[in-house]
Amino acid sequence: DPKSPQFTPEQIAEVRRLQALYPDRRGALLPVLHLAQDAFGYISLETEEYVAGLFELTPAHVHEVVTFYTLFFQQPPGRHVLSVCHNLSCSLRGAEDVVAYLQERLGIAAGETTPDGHVTLLRVECLCACEAAPMMQVDEEYVGPLDRATLDRVLEGLR
Repeated sequence: DPKSPQFTPEQIAEVRRLQALYPDRRGALLPVLHLAQDAFGYISLETEEYVAGLFELTPAHVHEVVTFYTLFFQQPPGRHVLSVCHNLSCSLRGAEDVVAYLQERLGIAAGETTPDGHVTLLRVECLCACEAAPMMQVDEEYVGPLDRATLDRVLEGLR
């Protein structure tokens, strides 16, 4: 539960193992945040405070890390996550049109989740697939180049 997060003894052992890998145990913050997101579904403010305690950091420090990276969800994500690249290559090849079309079809803005909790739409900085521009990641799968027909097929496949 992200509102009262508590790692299992096995997860605490993994936190300690990760911390021991680095000369400064703060180096394990990102993998521990990933562990927390896997365990609790997203990184709530309570989870940030819990993780901060594991590292003897301020919750503000952990919050800065969580909000810097697009890899961390601060709210429960939808069952499916559509991450549209809007870096230079994708932008030049129509990423803004892709985002606008998806917003229209889903009835949400980028950064939001549909009211039924089915889909979260994100704009992300780079997905490292410039050759497929414009492109997006659908859950764990890369899709591109994108056009409206491809987007329609992707959305239909999410039902």
